[in-house]
Amino acid sequence: MEQENYSIVFSSSTGNTKKLADAVYEILPKDKCDYFGENDSKIPPSDLLYIGFWTDKGSADTKTLELLAKLKNKKIFLFGTAGFGGSDVYFEKILGQVKQSIDSSNAVIGEYMCQGKTPQSVRERYVKMKENPEHPANLDMLIANFDCALSHPDMDDLEKLKKIIKK
Repeated sequence: MEQENYSIVFSSSTGNTKKLADAVYEILPKDKCDYFGENDSKIPPSDLLYIGFWTDKGSADTKTLELLAKLKNKKIFLFGTAGFGGSDVYFEKILGQVKQSIDSSNAVIGEYMCQGKTPQSVRERYVKMKENPEHPANLDMLIANFDCALSHPDMDDLEKLKKIIKK
C-alpha cells in the first residue's frame, strides 16, 4: 500500500512531545511529509495528520484542542505525553477526553501515550507542600512518580510508538 501524504503537528512545552514527533518523522517517508512542526493553529494541508500534545488537566493542551476542533474529514493519529502516568488506564482516560474535541467527520486511526518528565519546579513544590502538617496524603506517591518520569520518554517509549505506526 502506498503511503499517502501526511503532516506532523505537535505542541510540546517541555520537549517530551517533540521527541515523539521526531520519532514519528524518523520512520515515515520524508518525501510524503507536507508539514512537520509546532502547532501554529493552522489546519495542515494533508488528510493524514499525526497530532501530538502534552497533557494539561487531564486532556490535551489548549492549542491542540483548538486545532482538533477545526478539523474535518481527516485521518488522525494522536500521540501525547503526561507527566503523571505509567498507567494505560490513565492514558486511555486522557485520550478519551481529547477525542471529545474531534468532529465525527474525522477518523482516529491510531493513538499512543507515554509518560514524560516534568520541570524540577514541580518536585520542589511537592517537597515544600510536605512541610505543611496538613499536607495531602499522596505527596510521597507524587514525588516518586516525578522521579520515575525523569527518564521519559525513553528509548522503549519511542520504539513502542514506532511499532504502532509501522502496523
